Amino acid sequence: MPLNTPVNILLVDDQPENLLALEAVLGKLGENLVQASSGEEALRCLLNQEFAVILLDVQMPGMDGFETANLIRSRARSQHTPIIFLTAFDSSDQGIFRGYSLGAVDYLIKPINSDILVSKVSVFADLFRKNAAVQLQSAQLTAMNAELRRSEEQFRSLSASSPSGIFVIDPMGRCTYTNPRYHTVCGTSNQNWCQCIHPEDRDRALFQWNAYLQEGGEFSEEFRLQSQDDRDPWVQVRSCPMFSQTGEAQGHVGTIEDITERKEAEVTRAQVMREQLARQEAEVANRMKDEFLAVLSHELRTPLNSMLGWVRLLRSKQYDKKMFDRALETIERNAETQAQLVEDILDVSKIIRGKLRLNYRAIQLSAVIQAATDAVRPQIEAKSLLLETDFDPNLPSIWGDSTRLQQIVWNLLTNAVKFTPSEGRITIRLTLDQAQMAQITVTDTGVGIDAEFLPQVFDRFRQADSTTTRSHNGLGLGLAIVRHLVEIHGGTIAASSPGIGLGATFIVRLPLLNSSEIQDKLRGESPISADVAQRVIW
Repeated sequence: MPLNTPVNILLVDDQPENLLALEAVLGKLGENLVQASSGEEALRCLLNQEFAVILLDVQMPGMDGFETANLIRSRARSQHTPIIFLTAFDSSDQGIFRGYSLGAVDYLIKPINSDILVSKVSVFADLFRKNAAVQLQSAQLTAMNAELRRSEEQFRSLSASSPSGIFVIDPMGRCTYTNPRYHTVCGTSNQNWCQCIHPEDRDRALFQWNAYLQEGGEFSEEFRLQSQDDRDPWVQVRSCPMFSQTGEAQGHVGTIEDITERKEAEVTRAQVMREQLARQEAEVANRMKDEFLAVLSHELRTPLNSMLGWVRLLRSKQYDKKMFDRALETIERNAETQAQLVEDILDVSKIIRGKLRLNYRAIQLSAVIQAATDAVRPQIEAKSLLLETDFDPNLPSIWGDSTRLQQIVWNLLTNAVKFTPSEGRITIRLTLDQAQMAQITVTDTGVGIDAEFLPQVFDRFRQADSTTTRSHNGLGLGLAIVRHLVEIHGGTIAASSPGIGLGATFIVRLPLLNSSEIQDKLRGESPISADVAQRVIW
């Protein structure tokens, strides 16, 4: 019993007010106070609980305190429980003598000094706890000695019948004990398992074993053993240091287990999982292609229907110039939309077949971005969007294809225009980042990107809304093309969004060229540096 555990104290008095008074005085001790209003009730409490001390009133109707104490002492379980008699009437020598003769530890006359009572009770409570602790330690010591004897008797039989191989190594590294299973697993009577390791696994296993011997901790490694029957079983060896009670190193104890069946099962399971994953990926790819074809059909048919509709109207009757110009404008706009869709499809086809070619030269990004911005400006003005630009004019050149770089910026800007409501804001910046790379940042105040869809935003044929009734047009190819164009320029692209309705940010980072690399490339007098060569991916 811990020394801070509350103990039971039995309060016996036929007067409720006396019990309340005792509880008020002894409550500060923090012990478990149990009340009994008669001798019979006190005996019932003693049937199921042990008490550190009993405060017993002498004068009680029916069974008085002396009779109750006599019965308490007659029971083996409570015959040594301390009893303190409390009385306000029988203070005679005869009464006191009788109380002590019944085994009482004290005989107090009411009114009782509360400090004295608390002091006496606390002594017996502490004594009860310490006695319980001693008994517990004694029982534990007895059990430990018995367990030690049983362990010594059972060690050899357990070791001999163990399903795992067991070995013991002394501090000098010598193997001093192995059980029969050890020899069965290793297939030899050689006590040193290190000599049985398969040649292909030996260096790795011995390196890990030596690291364990130097650093301590625990050793666990899986490797193959070289057997005479060419079975080459897989085993798992575990080991940990042994120490004496004083902390002195006594060597190492370990086990060796044959895990060949588990390894074969893991190979089979891995193959099944790969096949399942391949099927799932194929199903996802087929589903994405089906969705893409449905969207493609819709996107190609929509501008075509508009153009055919206006052509039929123009053939049916004569319109005034205003209506005729409106028809031509609509036909032209839808033709351009359809042409862009075809261009995207062709670009993706080239990317997939590895046929996309770039015309590299030294380029100033600010001019490329300005050209893309001018191309998108009519769409921006049509939706009354605010376009903010911030270009660093002193950035060095990059090595790339100006047309494809303009396509990157154009796609990002048109994407921002598409998903930004009227009177929103689009910001494009060109800066130098901390890694000394050119950084193009396009930020909008549009519909944002859901966190679950964000990892797939650059995948081909993927849109957050893939249905043909979605609110925004497009095939879901623009960002995929942008990512590929950025990567073949040796750069990276990332997307972020605080959430739906909170806009989105796209950041493109492209490597810069120093002046010597540009001159070497333009003159053709020396080969491109390794860094540039890695970026020129044909």
